[in-house]
Amino acid sequence: GAGKTFWWTALQDGAVRHMIHARRERTGLSDRTKLRQGFGVLPAIDDYPSKDVLKDLLGRGTEPRIIWRTVQAWQIARRKHPIREQPNWRRRVAYVEANAELIDRMFADEDGRLDREDRYCVVAYDALDRCTDDWRTMYRVIRGLLQTAVDMRSYRRIRVKMFLRTDQFNPPAIGDFPDASKLLSSAAELSWPRRELYGLLWHLLGNATGADEVRIALRGRERNLPTTHSDVWRVPKALVFDDALQRQTFHTIAGEWMGRDRRRGLPYTWIPSHLGDTEGKVSPRSFIAALKTAAKNSRERHPDHGNALHYDSIKQGVQAASEIRVNELREDYPWVDLLLHDLQDQVVPCRFGEIAERWEARGTLAKLYENMAQQEVKLPPIRIEEGADGIRAELEALCVFQRMHDGRVNIPDVYRVGYGLGRRGGVRPVR
Repeated sequence: GAGKTFWWTALQDGAVRHMIHARRERTGLSDRTKLRQGFGVLPAIDDYPSKDVLKDLLGRGTEPRIIWRTVQAWQIARRKHPIREQPNWRRRVAYVEANAELIDRMFADEDGRLDREDRYCVVAYDALDRCTDDWRTMYRVIRGLLQTAVDMRSYRRIRVKMFLRTDQFNPPAIGDFPDASKLLSSAAELSWPRRELYGLLWHLLGNATGADEVRIALRGRERNLPTTHSDVWRVPKALVFDDALQRQTFHTIAGEWMGRDRRRGLPYTWIPSHLGDTEGKVSPRSFIAALKTAAKNSRERHPDHGNALHYDSIKQGVQAASEIRVNELREDYPWVDLLLHDLQDQVVPCRFGEIAERWEARGTLAKLYENMAQQEVKLPPIRIEEGADGIRAELEALCVFQRMHDGRVNIPDVYRVGYGLGRRGGVRPVR
């Protein structure tokens, strides 16, 4: 929900790259930049090998670095190059292995051509969690891609762009080769601080159909008028960087309090704090989903309310966002779903012993072992051999469990509500 696949997709749009170039010329991106797909969410066997093809190639002993080097060569080579005559990925990989010098020469020639044309070629990789079902192979595959990316750094105009989940970015497991540190140090985190979340809200409101009145209202909050580019309205900078102005603006929409008085908190800070994980990180998908539900609920149940968003509807929005986040977690980590589902009705914070006892009484870990034996669990917990304590450490690493100063376990509302766990005085869980 942080925007990896969104960016992977958007960068392949020439109009988006042109807009980025107009605002950040030093990125080198423009509508003239060649963008190629190295791996992605949807199958595209003509562009990159599928999960099953990767499994076959790895099973034959092919090093992951050679596989990704082949993908790079396939994406960059011109139509008349011999690699283009190879009918399938097995043959293409064999060609690259057998013709290392010719492939090096091809990269050098194409890099020179791109330099003379003053343009770049970027091969973008996303959704690498879909290329395998176990962590050992996952880390091997990512390590091989990083090695290929290091190789490409010797060229001026050929680039590799990888979008990795935080759990895939594990330096000890993927960075144990020469010059890896140079690449890993250049990583950029897709994080969404509170000001960026609200900046996204203004952007969506200001660019919606029939948003002239919204634009006028938002524009009136800063002297310097925002500009447009390719029919895209730009949010005034003050509405992104001025915390007090952001809060004041949002409270004209949501009111001053999350109830009848100040004791219930401020909507501006309450929403992100109830949508964050244990590190306080909020995905834009959850944030927008919560506000969308709150707006619909306010319109239907509180039509006479003085503000566009009613505080009870905002709580309903957090419930909806939690359900969405739970579905995302279920898709990415099925084993987490099993563990948290068996904690329904548990009140947190609580001692970890209570959680372990619940798992023991319901045979949760036994079910997890059984599912793993039947290969029904994708990317299972790495530390499962350590039992409940290992599982706890895994959930803490995923920012689902929070270890409090007194040792108790807390679970953020964005997960707690959707899984039906309770908390005294908190947002009511979904039943």
